[in-house]
Amino acid sequence: MSTRWYPIYQKGNPQLRVFLPNFWMKLVKPKFNQPPNILQFHVSMEMTRIDVRNYLEKVYNIPVMDVRTRIELGPTRPENLKGYIVKDEDVKVAYVVLPREIKFEFPNLFPKTEKEIIDEETKALKEVKAAYKKFEERNQMRSRLPGWFSF
Repeated sequence: MSTRWYPIYQKGNPQLRVFLPNFWMKLVKPKFNQPPNILQFHVSMEMTRIDVRNYLEKVYNIPVMDVRTRIELGPTRPENLKGYIVKDEDVKVAYVVLPREIKFEFPNLFPKTEKEIIDEETKALKEVKAAYKKFEERNQMRSRLPGWFSF
């Protein structure tokens, strides 16, 4: 259902009326691990399970086994300068279950090069060495005590 205004009738033929629905779907990466045949979408609040199923089957020819929806409440946060509380918009989340044979993986849009991976590993190693050195300096006088015996 559209909230846009279009002319209902125009003189002459053909009638130049266009119906543009306000439905939208956004594929999102889930916060927690899910099976590879379950997709998570943020959809418009007006969409129902049947709308989601029909949209995916008719437009994209994706076989859909099941659709479940829920409404996720938007977060509330204090406004920094004004002193009042602001609530963000709620989002309807649709979980779409595909057949077991179909698996979906998000593409890696920004793959790391080997140099970046090595740089991250060396940085982590330096941090661990610095933490151990700090631990040794802190416990110089307690060299005979076991490591678990600390406060």
